[in-house]
Amino acid sequence: MSSPARLVEILAAKGALVAGWESAVATVPRELFVPDSIDARGRAVLRSSQLAEWRTWVYDDVALTTQINDGDETAVGIYQLPTSSSSMPSVMLHMLDLLQVNPGQRVLEAGAGTGYNAAWLAHRLGSQQVTSVDIDPVLVERAAKNVAAAGYTPGIVCGDADQGWPPGAPYDRLIATYTVPAVPYAWIEQTPRGRIVTPWGGSFFPHSFLSLDVEAGVGRGRFSGFPSFMRTRNQRPHRGYLRDFLHHTDQATTSHTAVNPWHLVGDSDALFYIGLTLPDAWYVLVEAADDSGEATLWLLADDRGSWASVDYAPGRTDYVVESYGPRQLWDETEAAYRTWEHLGHPTRDRTGLTVTADGERVWLDTEDHIIV
Repeated sequence: MSSPARLVEILAAKGALVAGWESAVATVPRELFVPDSIDARGRAVLRSSQLAEWRTWVYDDVALTTQINDGDETAVGIYQLPTSSSSMPSVMLHMLDLLQVNPGQRVLEAGAGTGYNAAWLAHRLGSQQVTSVDIDPVLVERAAKNVAAAGYTPGIVCGDADQGWPPGAPYDRLIATYTVPAVPYAWIEQTPRGRIVTPWGGSFFPHSFLSLDVEAGVGRGRFSGFPSFMRTRNQRPHRGYLRDFLHHTDQATTSHTAVNPWHLVGDSDALFYIGLTLPDAWYVLVEAADDSGEATLWLLADDRGSWASVDYAPGRTDYVVESYGPRQLWDETEAAYRTWEHLGHPTRDRTGLTVTADGERVWLDTEDHIIV
């Protein structure tokens, strides 16, 4: 039957088992941190009646959703937004590796979730060295019970994690388990000579880890990885079905572009740089179901006021664009794409970020070459 030892084997085989964390993975039972019913690729698997299969999923390197729509009742047909989960163990280990935590250090976790990550930290550092804060009182209560059942007693507190947890400051390390569009300066203040690791990005490209080293009130760091985490609840834009964002389709304007939408969405570096100037819009690529190879790239503003579409067909070099709203979303996207081309197609790892009390600055190669 699957067990923590099996999870260790899976992670080791993938090359994802980070030195220093083997004991935490092997000792902390993940089954204490997930619900009795889990969603296995759209199918419910129950602990009560499908125990072997349930444990197989629990002790695999997969993310498991543990809350939908902030725990509110969801009627049939309503969009289901995941709002809490047990992350992929390999992703958790990647973040902890970036955190560079050492014995004796004090860690603040922003976003308690299920408590599984806090339990790993408590196992390695000691419960008294770990504080985890979450804005959702239901999650806080559940996480506290979970870590206690596993035999640990880190501080699990309820509060706005974007503000850190001042009563426990200062910290040596801060790790966030949700994506922020900008680093809260409270995190810098509460980690004055330490390190911060957080998923970072706006709506267009939220798939970066940001690792910041803090000194004298300034955080400096670079980007890595391709995480997919939930957004901070304080600045979480509306999400839903495509139909929830489309309106006034009979009033759309038509134009043309030479930018192949497949080339755009297929290049993560391009998406990252576009996302720097479009943090408040997102995209969906919808492929035709008839094997024609055709597709439509939809661009959608977070405020639902504007949208655009680009139609792709194989063999074409000119693509039809339709737009509606006060913003010309495709024009903004193409302009950002052309700027990236003008810069010489830089890769994301050439980009850094500096955080001060005055805000954030994104730069290319050196801090004096500010691009956003």
